[in-house]
Amino acid sequence: MNIIIKGKNIELTPANQEYAKMKISSLDKFFDNIIEARIELGMDIKSQNKGKIYVANATLKVPNRILRAEEREKTLNKAIDKAKDDLQRELKVYKSKIRKEGRKSIKRIRVKLKPEVDEE
Repeated sequence: MNIIIKGKNIELTPANQEYAKMKISSLDKFFDNIIEARIELGMDIKSQNKGKIYVANATLKVPNRILRAEEREKTLNKAIDKAKDDLQRELKVYKSKIRKEGRKSIKRIRVKLKPEVDEE
């Protein structure tokens, strides 16, 4: 999996980049066919009255689908964790849909291969 990390309105430290890379790469346990992961970490400048609000946007490219998650939190690490949890849920749903479609196609093949019995 190719992981791309960008910063928006903040200076990313190597520790932040490594933390995000570690969390997103752990998604390989749930689905091993992830093509690319893009993570955009930043600070929301619109909510200055509420204090610092960090944003984590994560996008996963998987076969035939793009999965996205966006989270806002008071700390960057919490935002990354919540975005990872959202993507994990989406991957599980996507994987179950793939399995369900696979079962349907197997049933269609079985029906086609079933020999017809002539009753006389």
